[in-house]
Amino acid sequence: MTSSTSCDAPAPASDGLRPHYRRDLLRLLYAVTAGALVLFAALQFYNGKPVLAGLELLASVLLLTGYIRLARCRHLRAWTYGYLVPLFVFFNYVIIMPQASVASFVWVLMMPVLAYLLLGRQRGLVLSVPFMAAGCVSYTYYLGSQHSAGIGVDLLNMLLCAGLMLVFIHLFEQRREAAEGQLLALTQVDPLTGLVNHQRFRDSLARTLSECQRSNSPCALVLLDIDGFQTLQAHQGLAFSNRLVAAVTEVLTRRLRSTDVIGRLGDGAFGLVLRDLQRTDAAQLTASLQAQVAALRLAADDGAFSPALAVGLAHSDRDGHQADGLVRSASRRLQTGGVIDANGHG
Repeated sequence: MTSSTSCDAPAPASDGLRPHYRRDLLRLLYAVTAGALVLFAALQFYNGKPVLAGLELLASVLLLTGYIRLARCRHLRAWTYGYLVPLFVFFNYVIIMPQASVASFVWVLMMPVLAYLLLGRQRGLVLSVPFMAAGCVSYTYYLGSQHSAGIGVDLLNMLLCAGLMLVFIHLFEQRREAAEGQLLALTQVDPLTGLVNHQRFRDSLARTLSECQRSNSPCALVLLDIDGFQTLQAHQGLAFSNRLVAAVTEVLTRRLRSTDVIGRLGDGAFGLVLRDLQRTDAAQLTASLQAQVAALRLAADDGAFSPALAVGLAHSDRDGHQADGLVRSASRRLQTGGVIDANGHG
């Protein structure tokens, strides 16, 4: 993956929004903040404060530069912290600056919203809590300087609002993560077998090949197809075909290692990614799987039925480390052969 797209890599649910959504939101915040600073700089010039106006213009230029760079970034999280930390410091300063408004504390309530959206639940909590606490202290200092008779009520309102906002956004993000995890499982896992689906299998194959290439270790791709599956499904019914798929799945999962990848690629089609296996070892394992599947006995309408597996084996030593090349080689051997010999030919 090139550096220009690395910030679009899949992120876990605990990271908050998906990477491209976080990037778009962060770019919007950079642009809006830069525009606001230009307006503030114009007001500072008008009020006779050229130094402060110049600093605000400089900050605006930096933000606009960041807006452009964020379109093709490598370290999105670092850019996020680079925006949020100065912003939260500024929010705290707004509360205690001369002639501050009594409503200035409202900016503190924005902290958990931005932090949780851009950083996720765990990092958002760690970043927002200390700055919100500092905001409460700053607001307490501000209220004390006002010598107001209602300072106790204002202080209680502030603490309740800050606490409730943090609790609500934390619970919301927790529920969102759980819902997203369930949706991801539905889109990446075959519901009948619990194996990864076709798209997830291809992603796992590409990732495993890349890792094996870096470590100079072998990797095999095996495509398996239950002979005559469509005909069996038509004659024996859906319940029988489901039992057949489940029985084959049990053989595969029982025999293979935790480091191997098993996917259901179609009705009666499966795929295996076997890492750190030489070609002869992969061939022997595949032949063993064929034999174990052939030993199955399933009750059918016309008596006991034993399935057979057609197999296509491709290996990185012979076919390279490119996913498309391995898939083509394995598919060709699956279609022309179906039985693996000790040398991995089919």
